[in-house]
Amino acid sequence: MTDRTNTLCGDKPNCVSTQENREKFTLAPFILRPGVTLEQIERVALTLPGAKTADKDGPYLRIECTTRILRFVDDLELKLTDDHLLVRSESRVGYSDFGVNRRRAESLREKLAEAGMLRQP
Repeated sequence: MTDRTNTLCGDKPNCVSTQENREKFTLAPFILRPGVTLEQIERVALTLPGAKTADKDGPYLRIECTTRILRFVDDLELKLTDDHLLVRSESRVGYSDFGVNRRRAESLREKLAEAGMLRQP
């Protein structure tokens, strides 16, 4: 799978991204404190339910998140750019995710903030 952190979501309600400007798909920016590394972010991301590292290349990280009951695999893609973390979370199958990807991304935001890695916008 290629880096899709800069790719806009499709029209299905199963994707959210910090790069989106359409309200139902957009995430607020993740602004990092100076010195935060991808390794630190990865450690936090791996505490999300069903998360495992699938790909890591330079500033890019893809985490596969497997849902508990139906065992669907979603992709959480993260990329460091200057003081921002680009975030994109999308279901691989199905039409609607019933808000799962947004909750996952916001849970990541909360965990990064608790770890002192985010600045307030």
